[in-house]
Amino acid sequence: MKKILVLTLLLGVVWACKKGNDILEDEEIFFGFVQPSNFPKPAYDLSRNPVTKDGFELGKKLFYEPRLSRNNTIACGSCHIQGAGFTHHGHDVSHGIDDRLGTRNPMPIMNLAWHNEFFWDGGVFDLDLSGVNAIHSEVEMDETVPNVLLKLRARPEYPALFKKAFGTEEITDVLFFRALSQFMLMATSSDSKYDKVMRKEEGAYFSESEQRGYLFFQNNCANCHKEPLFTDLSYRNNGIRPNRSDDKGRAIVTGNVNDEYKFKVPSLRNLSFTAPYTHDGRYLTVSRMLDHYRHDMVGSQTLDPLFRQADGTLGIAMSEDEKTDLMAFLKTLEDPTFLSNKLLSEPFGSDFIVN
Repeated sequence: MKKILVLTLLLGVVWACKKGNDILEDEEIFFGFVQPSNFPKPAYDLSRNPVTKDGFELGKKLFYEPRLSRNNTIACGSCHIQGAGFTHHGHDVSHGIDDRLGTRNPMPIMNLAWHNEFFWDGGVFDLDLSGVNAIHSEVEMDETVPNVLLKLRARPEYPALFKKAFGTEEITDVLFFRALSQFMLMATSSDSKYDKVMRKEEGAYFSESEQRGYLFFQNNCANCHKEPLFTDLSYRNNGIRPNRSDDKGRAIVTGNVNDEYKFKVPSLRNLSFTAPYTHDGRYLTVSRMLDHYRHDMVGSQTLDPLFRQADGTLGIAMSEDEKTDLMAFLKTLEDPTFLSNKLLSEPFGSDFIVN
């Protein structure tokens, strides 16, 4: 009898282990916010809004919630698509409510925990406030935060979700934005080939072309695209010819003429998936973007000094072979895990049918 009982218990343990493995294979497990070992300390104060499973899940539901827009058709995830590095792939500028066109290319929602200012011009200084712009923008969601909160309060599922996440059924603007932040904080891209090489993981190494490209990058690009975020978070004029709208970038926020045509340095992570490039999406390929630095820069009073060479030429000297190697290195910044992480993916089901 004892032998039978022991055998039964062993079979139960084996089944439980197998069942656990099946779960691990089929679902992404939530571990909360984890700082990558090769990343600096986050800029976001996690002590005032710690990422919890319930808070994250609420934020995820809100991120993909079309009721955030005036006519319940546009969600944050409409212009920030996971497979495109949370950008609006294929669109030079954002397409919002009623298919209205914005004026800038949506920046990726990626590694925002390390940013302290947001958007191309840095017009928002707190991640918790970043959603206000999109909700109130006439060409994005064309709604108001008070109306959004009224719509959420009218849905039977949301009070309970806020209760689980924050201990209260009250749906306030502060808790609404904190939940959204918890989702965005988890959008961390840190598992590219580059990261594995930097962490000296077993079997991770650059090819000869990638290594040459990395050296070229360090000598010519790293001042602005600082590792490991591949942005120094500054605002620079990189010689882009002004478009018809004459977007003056950072100067719109600061009112300082010395900031005219300066835009936030974008990250180069997942570059292959975030086309088109620049604040107005004018370049469709990485190759064309690099050619801009080779022979298509425009001089102005605020052009970054890094692009003025001793002989008076503008840009970055780059041969065809160097360009090929640099593009090979940039490919090492792709993070398939981030682009397919089920934790960040849009949920499907009746809960997201608007009525």
